[in-house]
Amino acid sequence: MMDRNTAGWLNGLIGVVIFSGSLPATRIAVGGFSPFFLTSTRAVIAALLGSLLLLLLRQRPPTLSDLGSLLIVAAGVVIGFPLLTALALQHITSAHSIVFVGLLPLATALFGVLRGAARPHPAFWLFSGVGALAVAFFALSQSNGGNFSGDSLMIAAIIVCGLGYAEGAVLSRRLGGWQVISWALLISVPVMLPAMLMTWPTGLARVSLSEWLSLGYVSVFSMLVGFVFWYRGLVLGGITGVSQLQLLQPFFGLSLAALLLKEPVAPTMIAMTLVVVACVAMARRYA
Repeated sequence: MMDRNTAGWLNGLIGVVIFSGSLPATRIAVGGFSPFFLTSTRAVIAALLGSLLLLLLRQRPPTLSDLGSLLIVAAGVVIGFPLLTALALQHITSAHSIVFVGLLPLATALFGVLRGAARPHPAFWLFSGVGALAVAFFALSQSNGGNFSGDSLMIAAIIVCGLGYAEGAVLSRRLGGWQVISWALLISVPVMLPAMLMTWPTGLARVSLSEWLSLGYVSVFSMLVGFVFWYRGLVLGGITGVSQLQLLQPFFGLSLAALLLKEPVAPTMIAMTLVVVACVAMARRYA
């Protein structure tokens, strides 16, 4: 059997692979749905699935002392990040949004230090920073630029998401990873269900199949399944270290595009991926 740390990194890697399709799927989905309807609907669908898991597996409700942390998780990853990115992707391309995804590992690690009392070696911050800069440089070279509104929304999204990741990981030590996201989704329903009904689109017949499938992906995989692996990975492998796996997320997304859409893979992508893998490996060593 693999050791706890290796299991954490493996679970984290699976979570990152799942999350890698989130921004492209959101970019497609906002073509047929408003950002507010998309955000609320994906949360309601995921909450229904999470509630079924909680019920079938007879999970105990969280205590009152856990409520504050669950509200932070819900505000960060159930409402904040999905809504802010959906709004941002009305102004910028999914490729440009990769610039900001490269900053997410740093944000998660910083909040992990504040909330989880982690104290990584100074060399960790060096390799983490180099990795983030490498991803940002590559993403900027591949994108067509952005604008102030889209960029500002993405920065806000990264901040609230990093906080939600770190807070959820700390809480997962007591409740379990999939339980945390399931309870966070459930407590968001009183807000998200009315929001879904209030923003219900009138022209659903015009929504394309790809837009429906994208809604399904962000609802089931981005909103629930990915977090099952991601929070487990952060708990087993450590918040600061495992969070650096997010540096690979843009490259997984581009690799999926090459595999499924037959898009070419540039030599620069391969070279930059090797740089980022080296940074992740060194960050893991000093986390």
